[in-house]
Amino acid sequence: MRLSQRLLLTCSVIALLPAAALYFAADASAATKTKAKTKAKAPAAATGAAAATPAPAASTAPAKSGLAQCVDKLSTEKFPEFTAGSFGYALTHGTPWINLRYRYESVDQDGFTKDAYASTLRTKIGYKTGLWEGFQVAIEGENIKALGADHYNSTTNGKTQFPTVSDPEDTLLNQFYISYQGLPKTNITLGRQLINLDNQRFIGASDWRQNDQTFDAISISTQFIDKASIYYAYVKKVNRITGPAANSGAYDSDSHIVNASYEFDPALKITGYDYALDFDDARSLSSNTFGARLTGKIDVGSGVNLIYAGEFARQSDYGSNTVDYDANYYLIEPGASWNGFTAKLGYEVLEGDGVATHAFQTPLATLHAFNGWADKFTTTPANGLEDRYVSLAYKVPFGDAWLKGTDIVIAYHDYQAEHTSTDYGTEWNASIQQTFYDNYTLGLKFADYQADNLLTDTTKVIATVQIKY
Repeated sequence: MRLSQRLLLTCSVIALLPAAALYFAADASAATKTKAKTKAKAPAAATGAAAATPAPAASTAPAKSGLAQCVDKLSTEKFPEFTAGSFGYALTHGTPWINLRYRYESVDQDGFTKDAYASTLRTKIGYKTGLWEGFQVAIEGENIKALGADHYNSTTNGKTQFPTVSDPEDTLLNQFYISYQGLPKTNITLGRQLINLDNQRFIGASDWRQNDQTFDAISISTQFIDKASIYYAYVKKVNRITGPAANSGAYDSDSHIVNASYEFDPALKITGYDYALDFDDARSLSSNTFGARLTGKIDVGSGVNLIYAGEFARQSDYGSNTVDYDANYYLIEPGASWNGFTAKLGYEVLEGDGVATHAFQTPLATLHAFNGWADKFTTTPANGLEDRYVSLAYKVPFGDAWLKGTDIVIAYHDYQAEHTSTDYGTEWNASIQQTFYDNYTLGLKFADYQADNLLTDTTKVIATVQIKY
């Protein structure tokens, strides 16, 4: 399928989204009205076992989802002997969740005679107990299933005649941890967990892919100092998005993660970090990265806010890495927002000197979120990378449930070699996404990379439907 056909497909699906949205909205609205006859509408559902960014538990428990309330009612009926504050009560009055995400991803890539078509369903089912003496346990299972013929290279199915879509079939234990929240504004977590720090440029769970990147670790997060957050983790193993069946699907690790921030006010937040990563299975990726990040938002009146992000980091060899190297990273990203619009200009640099093992790498990042959605630069080229980009986002601030809150994003990237200034290529990105009644999400994403002197032309169209409770 050529670019013109993919653009037509993209426009057609975008045109159908409002109709689909109306269907979901009407269905959810009818269900809500029926439920309202007997009781008030339930609060928003919990979305998972761990928050997006590690943080201490709130001083008051969040409202429970309708599913969790059903579990509470059933537990009270079946185990009336368990009283609030007891171990049995904490065990049976927890928070369950279920998350279904269907995705259809097509990839048209030069160099392959066949396009890739990946139709996959990810199912997550989890449960987190209530608190008992400050302790809490969470467990989450995950299944990824290809629906229909798997006409794509999943990285484990051996179908290398197709372009890669890194969503292999698997059934695994996604999260399993025990946490302790008995200290003021502090959370200690031991076990398999998600870790998302800052904008996930260096450490993230890669939630875009069907399988999360998880960490077997002990972590401590605290906010005992007003306006400050401190985070530390010792990581023993990294479970990567390709799963245990893939080559390099996991890294045995002896890594230390430190991140600390202080927010003076909305106009200035300063974050410092040091990520000392040591992998037995990927020694060339073992590195120490330390740096600082500044972000802020300034209200200039009339509903206009100036926003910015600036960052610098220095990376060098560490641990089992036998290569001696140093490389820098820096980011300049000014922007402005007004009445639902957000515009940004960006200049991001990952240095390289012509030797592949000397380039600045971010192996634990949520890579899809950076340097274009075609995923051409998940590994920094030997000559480094300069990414000049502009983006415009719009979150619809008006309308009914099927329209209000719809996110629309358009972005353009111009890639060059940092070391030689060679033109790599350019890329257009576009997406639209809407969430209805907290539980239903529809999304469509488009990416088109046009190569100049590196890699190959690649076009992706990705449709997503998600239901969570």
